[in-house]
Amino acid sequence: MSLDYNLIHRVNMGDILKRSSKRYPNKIAVIEGDKRVSYLGLNKWVNKVARGFQSIGIVKGDRLSILSSNSIEFILTYFACAKAGITIVPINTGLLSNEIEYILKDSNCKAVVVEDSLLDLLPASESLKEVIVIGDYDTSKITNHNQRFHGWEPLWSAEDDSEVLCEVNDRDLMQCLYTSGTTSNPKGVMSSHTAVYFNTLGTAFDLKFTDQDISIAMLPFFHTAQLNAISTPVFLAGGTTIIMKKFEPVTLMSLIEKEKATQIFGLPMMYRTLLDHPKRVDYDLTSLRLCVYAMAPMPDYELQRAHNVFKCDFALLFGQTEMAPVATVFRPEHQLIKSGAVGTPAVNVEVGIMNEMGEILGENEVGEIVYRSPQTMEGYLNDTQKTDEAFANGWFHSGDYGYFDEDSILWFADRKKDMVKTGGVNVSSIEVEKSIFHHPNVLNVAVVGLPHEHWTEALTAFVISKNNEEIPEEEIIQLCKQQLGGYKIPKKVITLKKFPMTSSGKIQKHILRNEHINLFEQETIKK
Repeated sequence: MSLDYNLIHRVNMGDILKRSSKRYPNKIAVIEGDKRVSYLGLNKWVNKVARGFQSIGIVKGDRLSILSSNSIEFILTYFACAKAGITIVPINTGLLSNEIEYILKDSNCKAVVVEDSLLDLLPASESLKEVIVIGDYDTSKITNHNQRFHGWEPLWSAEDDSEVLCEVNDRDLMQCLYTSGTTSNPKGVMSSHTAVYFNTLGTAFDLKFTDQDISIAMLPFFHTAQLNAISTPVFLAGGTTIIMKKFEPVTLMSLIEKEKATQIFGLPMMYRTLLDHPKRVDYDLTSLRLCVYAMAPMPDYELQRAHNVFKCDFALLFGQTEMAPVATVFRPEHQLIKSGAVGTPAVNVEVGIMNEMGEILGENEVGEIVYRSPQTMEGYLNDTQKTDEAFANGWFHSGDYGYFDEDSILWFADRKKDMVKTGGVNVSSIEVEKSIFHHPNVLNVAVVGLPHEHWTEALTAFVISKNNEEIPEEEIIQLCKQQLGGYKIPKKVITLKKFPMTSSGKIQKHILRNEHINLFEQETIKK
């Protein structure tokens, strides 16, 4: 296929920005602090960055990781990679150096864009050839690295800002995002330009985004929920994105009032914080038309209170990284009459409930939630077995259990595997267990997620000691801190005499979870 032919009908995430810059050239696309960049300016800037990557040998088919907090530079890198046919690999900034090293090696990243404040986390990975540093840095302080280091601005400042013309096929990889699985190592989820584009287009449609929307991005861009469930749809629609480094309630409310924001996206615990904040009444939040939440449903009383306080629509997005990520939308009209559900299928997604025989079930029958959609991942990087398992019977298997009610509303029942979603981040219980097993007095361990008002699910470790004596909680916590990122540290460690077991010797985590389900509720009452 010739380049000319490819450019006529290609599906490329970078073209979203190019087209929006034609429709809304002078519209503000991004706000970060005092910086305000128009769509025309942002698109030209992206072209310069893409050419900067190419100038140091990062070209179509290569993989480039980014280790950065929310910033304009993150957005520039994302769209520049798309235009140049480079696969981007966002990395969670909460990981430890050894965890980052695994991702860099597994993905065979040729280059990394890293924020200067995070340079200490960058391992001396053999696969890396180029390191591009955002911000000021002194290369003389960097040791034990064989890579070439480049300053962010010098990389692209002298480059041309015309469109980057690159042949990118529909199913070429746009991104590879790592998500914790049920083993100790995270899985690389490979998503094509087609998958991310369809998700972007579909979510913009489902949430009714327009060029009048002003969206505040406060969840991390390295997570697909913020990046692809909200931010890329806003760019497609021609709206404005306001970048926050992290959630801070007073700063958020101030931005809503100052910029007349129309949409925010947060976790249920963030909305609780806003509802209970003593300074909330000091700010005018009436510009909001839509509050989107994810990771977990909100209780009836909280939803009702949120509607009364914010006086705008609420919507829940449900899905997973493998679906790029939106699979269902719990729409505003269902919020108060179907509270606790996860909604109806997204516009580009077909949803089914499957039993263990591979048969699609009817309404009110519980089974595994399965999907068919052009948004579905291409597969797990370097793991054909897990890919084949996920694609069995002609559907993508989510690993979640649920059912459709008589009104075709999807309800989430439970997780098929022992994944814990704490503070909006997936954590593998087995990974945490393996770390705890390093304690010399641990005979057995089980990690589960228990309901928690703030974290949604709190990582809780249950241990059995070798000498039948209680193991000090702080010893386990400190051990985990030496091996795991901060969000993977258990919130509580409890020593037990025995675990509920199956006849084959497996720990029955569901029984353990049910026996202690009110643990954090009881602690809240005590306080």
